[in-house]
Amino acid sequence: MSSESRTAVVIPAAGRGVRLGPGAPKALRALNGTPMLIHAVRAMAESRAVSLVVVVAPPDGAPEVKTLLDAHALPDRTDFLVVPGGETRQESVRAGLDALPPGFDIVLVHDAARPLVPVDTVDGVIEAVRDGALAVVPALPLADTVKEVEPGEPGPAGQDGQPEPVVATPERARLRAVQTPQGFDRATLVRAHETVTGQVTDDAGMVERLGLPVVCVQGHEEAFKVTRPLDLVLAEAVLARRRANDGF
Repeated sequence: MSSESRTAVVIPAAGRGVRLGPGAPKALRALNGTPMLIHAVRAMAESRAVSLVVVVAPPDGAPEVKTLLDAHALPDRTDFLVVPGGETRQESVRAGLDALPPGFDIVLVHDAARPLVPVDTVDGVIEAVRDGALAVVPALPLADTVKEVEPGEPGPAGQDGQPEPVVATPERARLRAVQTPQGFDRATLVRAHETVTGQVTDDAGMVERLGLPVVCVQGHEEAFKVTRPLDLVLAEAVLARRRANDGF
């Protein structure tokens, strides 16, 4: 793929984020006084290779999200578009893909709940697609041993369920924790969304279902997903360190 290939990013931000508890949708929760979504949009626009960011809003929340983007300083060199999403993440990504104008050969899909991904990670994903990969995921080795279990029944609210039998211990050296943005050849991602049905947890998994290769590139520890209250504390600490180091 040409080094001149233009890159767009789709950010599905239509989910409610129940694990963070009641209140605003997760993407609109404040992080250092600014909604996580704005941090995520800025992180994508930080890459000079990104020309367009499409934010997929809750089905009835596109005007609110558009107002939110307009209220925050965003890079002039990047265009921004807000479209309403669907009931599922897959429907929302598809809505973002459908909204892309012609001329964008590379598409990144990024979780709004990963607000702190460094620009080097974004650029690394784009470079791998430019070098010919059809699907690219940033990933990190696992620090913990992982057990495969036979899932038990969840207990009543506030209580643990029954002990779960261990089925296997996968070889940790072969496992990776996958992050976003995930990068794709546009035609490949569109084909995956037109073809693959059923439960998938990420877009690269849809490409795998087509029997096409997916490759990993180096992820970053600051690209973690904010899903629990403790993650918010960690994210605030990362931002505080960045301010101290970079003077902003």
